[in-house]
Amino acid sequence: MKKLIAAVAALAAFSAQAESLSVAATAVPHAEILEFVKPALAKDGVELNIKVFTDYVQPNVQVAEKRLDANFFQHKPYLDEFNKSRGTELVSVAGVHVEPFGAYSSQHKTLAELPQGANVVIPNDATNGGRALLLLQKAGVITLKPEAGILATPKDIVENPKAIKVRELEAATLPRVLTQVDLALINTNYALEAKLNPTKDALAIEGSDSPYVNILVARADNQDNAALQKLAKALNSAEVKAFIAEKYQGAVVPAF
Repeated sequence: MKKLIAAVAALAAFSAQAESLSVAATAVPHAEILEFVKPALAKDGVELNIKVFTDYVQPNVQVAEKRLDANFFQHKPYLDEFNKSRGTELVSVAGVHVEPFGAYSSQHKTLAELPQGANVVIPNDATNGGRALLLLQKAGVITLKPEAGILATPKDIVENPKAIKVRELEAATLPRVLTQVDLALINTNYALEAKLNPTKDALAIEGSDSPYVNILVARADNQDNAALQKLAKALNSAEVKAFIAEKYQGAVVPAF
């Protein structure tokens, strides 16, 4: 009985000491990576609560409004544009991985097969839309104004030999319309959720030198929080590096 009381007391003491950390994430691969580090964090006194989102707006909004502690779903160019447009002051805590962006088709096996006037869909947020257009330019489908950069829009297309028709849709919806268009430029997290294999199914894909590193993000006032720093350290561990390499087979690439 004494042993049982002692065990309960020890558990209560641990629970009292444990720090709770709420983190927003998209399902694949971000929530999967967080689930992987969750047991190690628990041993380190951090209770990790993972909140899965399907969009790219609410994770930032809820962190900025202090409803959540941090998020893990975006790259730095997207964060910078979000802060600028929304007046938020969210900051990067740690870089974790790169998800090479890809172009997919259910109707054509190569980009050369795209017909005249092909229907092409890209994400409707500024940075991922620009990223999609830059990939199309790299693949030789279009040419953009030299000064367009990562915030390029369809209006910046100056050469369009196949007269492709570019439409902008919410990033999460792109896998669902894949069968209805000639080409869809899809973020890797949504491609993986749709059971697409970026390294095998993409007709064009970014190289491993992509600057779009996915980051752990928090508010400026809590970026030095001890529990958050423990999470950052765990996400940059050798164990996570091995997990990413084994599970995603090049579709997700460690950035550390």
